[in-house]
Amino acid sequence: MSEEILINVTPHETRVAMVENGVLQEVVIERTSKRGLVGNIYKGKICRVLPGMQAAFVDIGLERAAFLHASDIMNTRLLTNHTLSENSRNHKEIAVNQLVHEGQTLLVQVIKDPLGTKGARLTTEISIPSRYVVFIPYSPGTIGISTRIDNEDERKRLKQTVLQQMGMIEPPAQTELQSEKGLFIKAYASNIEFTTDLLASESVENSSYYGFIIRTVAEGASSKMLCADMDFLCRLWKDIKDKELGIPPCTLVYQDLWLILRTVRDLMGTNVEKVRIDSRVAYKKVIDFANKFIPNVTSCIEYYPGERPIFDLYGIEDEINKALERKVYLKSGGYLVIDQTEAMTTIDVNTGAFVGARNLEETIFKTNLESAQAIARQLRLRNLGGIIIVDFIDMVNSEHKRQVLRTLEKSLEKDHTKSHISDVSQLGLVQMTRKRTRESLEHVLCEVCPTCHGRGSIKTAETICYEIFREILREFRQFDAQQFLVLASQEVVDLLLDEQSTSVAELEEFIGRTIKFQVESSYSQEQFDIVLT
Repeated sequence: MSEEILINVTPHETRVAMVENGVLQEVVIERTSKRGLVGNIYKGKICRVLPGMQAAFVDIGLERAAFLHASDIMNTRLLTNHTLSENSRNHKEIAVNQLVHEGQTLLVQVIKDPLGTKGARLTTEISIPSRYVVFIPYSPGTIGISTRIDNEDERKRLKQTVLQQMGMIEPPAQTELQSEKGLFIKAYASNIEFTTDLLASESVENSSYYGFIIRTVAEGASSKMLCADMDFLCRLWKDIKDKELGIPPCTLVYQDLWLILRTVRDLMGTNVEKVRIDSRVAYKKVIDFANKFIPNVTSCIEYYPGERPIFDLYGIEDEINKALERKVYLKSGGYLVIDQTEAMTTIDVNTGAFVGARNLEETIFKTNLESAQAIARQLRLRNLGGIIIVDFIDMVNSEHKRQVLRTLEKSLEKDHTKSHISDVSQLGLVQMTRKRTRESLEHVLCEVCPTCHGRGSIKTAETICYEIFREILREFRQFDAQQFLVLASQEVVDLLLDEQSTSVAELEEFIGRTIKFQVESSYSQEQFDIVLT
């Protein structure tokens, strides 16, 4: 399986597309005016504590206050700042007003971008990723290893390397790391816009005070590179803590890397064959970044100089437009209907034009199998999150149900976002959740329809005609008017003068007044006004 990453850069937005075997699987869009906040660290100020919700609202300098739940502020650092009874300590949930109070300042990190009318979601459990490890400063001594690294010998090697760097076991003979450590730190720091010199202090705090998670891409990485990542993150954390002391509340302390650099850092795995970038300036930045931190992938990065837009060349634009439609057509002739609402996303599977060749059960099974693969792709492509309900076509055979669920699970293994799938319910529905950290593709590219206001339908012209008749009768009884002038859309006026002309004449006779009509081109089909003259 070959993978390519295509990057389209303009002054206003950056778009990254993940293509597998020529098929678009994922697209991420970051606009200059609306950069994602996930991963950013702020010095926040508690502006309101809500014991009834076990949460607090935190001002971090954004338009809307951010949300911090009690479960996201339970770390050793905060617990030791409060005198809690033994009973409280033994409970899983400690009252939020025992953890934080209004006016308190604390370091917080964004784990979910603002979605719709909701503010950002925060945590005090800070985590900062680098190429090979994730730094977790408030989990001292913790060492986690990605479950995707299944080689037991490699897991032991990685854990031993991290333990040695943390000073928790005696290291082997002196390595080259000591002489090259400064180079790695200096290079990494140049790509993160910090004014404080990371090398100002000769020594880094003892690594054993912190925790680390070893990432999937660390498999096969040299001990030198792992240690360099850990050393850099420790120094970066010291800089963040120093910066926190010198700035006012509601201020950004640390900003994650630019989308392109994050992509190279996070998505460049063994299956990625090429990264194509259509901006010469962005290409140079990525090459510099890769040369310093990921030299083994530099040969995979290419500059695309073609006159034809890179997304057009690979058909990405068409795929993005299709991802905004409700219906997704399958090769067999079946189709999916995807409806995204505020509460959940529903996906309905239909056989459509697919009639099969043997029997009904086999036709349904094949449609559901194909749909399971298509659904996994659509979840990634559209970046759908939260609660997702899938209505597969009803299957009688329990083995068929098992195979369809297994196909869905296997297809989602390539998804970088965590998801959980339940068994088929008594109603034949598959319930699943997918972690939501940023806006869906539809919310990034679209807005609520000003005509239907998100309902997805509008009243018919006939319905509006009858509403106009009722409004005329209402105003006739309230006001003494000699004539009524109806302002409405072209469709409604045409219907009033044609099919509804008899009803209009009867109404005029009943009220003894003249009714005139005027087309307002700016009115939607549901809009109308009645003017008394």
